[in-house]
Amino acid sequence: MNLQELNAYAVAGKIDELNLISMEGVFYVLEARISGAAHPLRDAHGEVLHLRSVEHAREVLHAFPKLSFNIVHTSVQDEMCGASTEESLKVPITFRSV
Repeated sequence: MNLQELNAYAVAGKIDELNLISMEGVFYVLEARISGAAHPLRDAHGEVLHLRSVEHAREVLHAFPKLSFNIVHTSVQDEMCGASTEESLKVPITFRSV
C-alpha cells in the first residue's frame, strides 16, 4: 500500500489502526490494519518504507484524518533468538505532535 492508497482508505474510514513498528531499534515500519489484515506502507518503488522516528511518521501522515495510532515494540527475546512466545508491546500514541 502506498501513501496515496493509505490516505484514500483513511478518508473512507476503512483503517482500523495504524501501527508504527520498531524494527530492531534501528528504524520503523508503518502498517495499516484493515479488516484484521496488515498492510505495510511502501515507497514509490514498492519497497517497504523505513521511517526514522515517531516524528518522521507524524510528518508523513500530517495531512491524514486522525486515526488510532500505536507504537509497537517486539519482545527482546524475539529479536534476539526468534523464539519468544511473548506478545509485542503495543502502546497508543498521539497522532499529532503537541
